[in-house]
Amino acid sequence: MTRHQAGTGAGQSAEQTAAVPNLLRLLRIEPSAESVDYVMNKTQFQLHTLLTEQRHKKTWDLGERIREDTAEGLGMLIGVDEDVRNTLRKLAGRTEALDQAAAAIEEAVLSGRKVFVYGCGATGRLAKQMESSFWRPFWRRILADARLAKRLEGRLPADIADRLIGEMTGGDRALISSLEGFEDLPLIGRLQLEDHGVVRGDVVICVTEGGETSSIIGAVLAGLDPWKAAPGFAPEKSRKNLYFIYNNPDDVLRPFDRSRAVLDEPGITRINLTTGPQAITGSTRMQATTIETFVVGTVIEAAAERILRRFLSRAEMARAGFGGPVDIAARFRNFGTITAALEAALPDIATLTDLESKTYAGGRFSTYYAEEGLITVFIDGTERSPTFRLFPLDTVKEPKRKCWFQVWTAADDADGAWQSFLGRPFRGLRPEIYKKPFEDEVRDPYLRKSALDSLTRAGDEQAALYDFSLSKFNLERRAPKTGDLSVAVVLPGEEKSIEDKASNFRRFLGLSLEAGARMAVIVVTDGGGGATAERIRKSLEGAAGDARDRLHVVVLNIGRAAEGDPMGVRTQVAAKMLLNAHSTAVMAKLGKVVGNTMTSVSPSNLKLIGRATYLIQLHVNDTLSRESWVRANGRRNPISYGEANAVLFETISFVRDGLKGGAQDAEVGLSIIRILESLKRRENVPPAEALRILRDRGLSAYLN
Repeated sequence: MTRHQAGTGAGQSAEQTAAVPNLLRLLRIEPSAESVDYVMNKTQFQLHTLLTEQRHKKTWDLGERIREDTAEGLGMLIGVDEDVRNTLRKLAGRTEALDQAAAAIEEAVLSGRKVFVYGCGATGRLAKQMESSFWRPFWRRILADARLAKRLEGRLPADIADRLIGEMTGGDRALISSLEGFEDLPLIGRLQLEDHGVVRGDVVICVTEGGETSSIIGAVLAGLDPWKAAPGFAPEKSRKNLYFIYNNPDDVLRPFDRSRAVLDEPGITRINLTTGPQAITGSTRMQATTIETFVVGTVIEAAAERILRRFLSRAEMARAGFGGPVDIAARFRNFGTITAALEAALPDIATLTDLESKTYAGGRFSTYYAEEGLITVFIDGTERSPTFRLFPLDTVKEPKRKCWFQVWTAADDADGAWQSFLGRPFRGLRPEIYKKPFEDEVRDPYLRKSALDSLTRAGDEQAALYDFSLSKFNLERRAPKTGDLSVAVVLPGEEKSIEDKASNFRRFLGLSLEAGARMAVIVVTDGGGGATAERIRKSLEGAAGDARDRLHVVVLNIGRAAEGDPMGVRTQVAAKMLLNAHSTAVMAKLGKVVGNTMTSVSPSNLKLIGRATYLIQLHVNDTLSRESWVRANGRRNPISYGEANAVLFETISFVRDGLKGGAQDAEVGLSIIRILESLKRRENVPPAEALRILRDRGLSAYLN
């Protein structure tokens, strides 16, 4: 019996089984070769056993509750962040590995070595943030201070700001949207490591939410290879420089060969940050990436403090932004100030959520503006697309806006925006490095084709396709209009810009006001900027009519940390948590969340195919077990994983070929409705009919 057959009709009498139609025969589906291969041979990507893929009890009925009460739903989402706080409190008692990592970064940088932080998807964007939000801006600020620069002259590497490299699977282009096939290849992790010239003695920090991402595992194992190749290999030496950070229990990961290769490797330091299920099932951009951002950011901040402490006095350290030595344990214990601030701001966040969800429901768009918070805002916006099956960011070739979201920053053109974003020019993947290894070393034809196709969309030329500056093009063709929403995100040190009529913040809000758009300002403050909702409203009055009826202000006061926030780690993480909860709540309000599952997920790689299959199986079987269904339609056994997967692959083909890729309808919802309608009617309901039901009613309403 194959896995496609397993579970169908088992446990019933012959008479009962005869009365229950075989699902795949009913749907006239012969499992495709891809489906058979996936179910039988791709078990290493069927990850529904992971803790991060389970449903969180606090948000079990989020989708239904939030549509009735936005604040209550947001409270459920923010409440799950307590898991992060609790894990950090426990971790505060055992920071040896993190202190070791900070010391290793200190030693590597001062000896002319590099620090390489690598991730994929959400953790890849985390890696970019380490480089472009934290490390590089900090050192440029320090060296731009004449007094500090004079003290440090000749004592630091001249290129210290560029010594930390943040890289993600697929390079800078993957910041925009995922590149299919890359995540599933250990090979690309090794190639990207080599592309950056990472050698023995450099520090390599690989971060994966699940603990099983192939590309990240490939990178960390490749980082170990030169250590093993050297005479007299000593694991205690390599593990001071090699780190694997993840968010699932070891025993849950051990069934996966690739994970076990790292877990059992003595030459790599493993740092487990398990917080539990995510607020939205499998959405590891939330709690998993939050704790990883805070932990890795705190480590590199501690490393910077260790470097400077060698050369600066206490007063000079304070000038650099350090209120005292960076105590990693103390930082972790104080994380609760951020969660408390979010809880205090919840009513205002809920109003913003209502405002943005109504904007999209009305067929309109949002534009976010940020400067210091650009990467955090950009990441939240781009991660909405794969998580909730939205159109990705518009390219400059789009004749009109399709993506609900866009982000602008203080730059005059596209190149300037990338420079503001990354602190350096855009960096793509060079085909001469990757193409031949993909052709020669990737045995799986599906993965080989996907990787080679994605490589054509990962080069330097991709930068020119995206413009998030205040360019003439954007101001003339993409500017906010009546009914749109404009959101400015302000971080500490930027509060006065809102009141400065000559600032780009005011320029952005002014043009939004004149265009008739609604506006919001999110202020993340440490309490020292004096920004309040009332002051912001007053500063905008008279700019172009009364702003009060079209302006909403959210102030998130996280307070000042005694040890300082020199790289802005606390601030950026607080902004991330606010935006993640808000944007997730917006999508839940729009029906893109069923219970606490993201049923709009796009099955664009092997991991997401597994997640989509599991969600189909989960929701179909939940419905089949309800007494109301049994009374109306009779009892039948649950559908199997293989049956769900066979239907999914046919649906993927329908969406790709029949709809020419132009629909935002999720394959998961379409598959669920087709299965249930067919079982209810005891006849095949074709995909087009299921699609009509999905569009007319929505999945959440259909299931409830």
